[in-house]
Amino acid sequence: MTMILTVVIIAAALAVGLFANQVRRRRRAAADGDGEEASVSDLVSPLETLAVLLVAFVIVLAAESYGSASAAVEAEAGRVDQLYEVADYAPEPQRELLQAAAVCYARAIQAAEWSLMAEGGEKSPVASVWSSGFRTHFKELAHRDDPTFDLLVEADDERSKARQTRISEASPAIPPSVYWFMVVALAATVGAFAFGLPRDRGPSHLTLLCVLAVLFTGSLLLIEDIDTPFSGQIRITSETMARTAQDISEDYAADHPGGTLPCDAGGVRT
Repeated sequence: MTMILTVVIIAAALAVGLFANQVRRRRRAAADGDGEEASVSDLVSPLETLAVLLVAFVIVLAAESYGSASAAVEAEAGRVDQLYEVADYAPEPQRELLQAAAVCYARAIQAAEWSLMAEGGEKSPVASVWSSGFRTHFKELAHRDDPTFDLLVEADDERSKARQTRISEASPAIPPSVYWFMVVALAATVGAFAFGLPRDRGPSHLTLLCVLAVLFTGSLLLIEDIDTPFSGQIRITSETMARTAQDISEDYAADHPGGTLPCDAGGVRT
């Protein structure tokens, strides 16, 4: 809905500007309008500067949010894999229990929590069951003064921070008021350019004006898309976590022949 309304606003501004330009040309048909054209150009210039600076600022803000979300996804998957590997040095039964929980956590993130990212970000209780299970097993290792305890806690802490960052970055970083102010500024710029077209305009002027309107609209749509990193056309997928889940699932089958994971393919406890 936001994208459709954005396109409609820019198109309407272009149409209104061209209509106003046509009316102005008819009124000054018998008079010299050079001074008026110069005054219109003087007014459009600061408006153009404001629009360009605003778009540049918002694009940087949205890109930083997208980059943070992407980095958090990579970090979380890496920490889950690290946790599984470090658990290989823990004594039984914690070794198998931690590794099974890591596999189930990765599956739950991919299957249950990822769909919540497109809705603005929220923790899935399916995945939280396994992250809580990590801490239960850590306490048992702490009582034994096991040397792997610190390494496991560190890996889990980094996993938790990456997960929290991923969830927080799922929400738009650009407030709606800022986005719509930018839309209005760009629409005003397009309308002003259309209104200020010269009296002896040709097809090239209209072509360049339409190209400008398309580029402005494309910039707005791009900002709207990357500001929601887990939905839209340029979205971050769960492929990284899916690879991790597949890798450690294969490792678990090799490390524990005959062992049964306490969850199904979607990470739900069985």
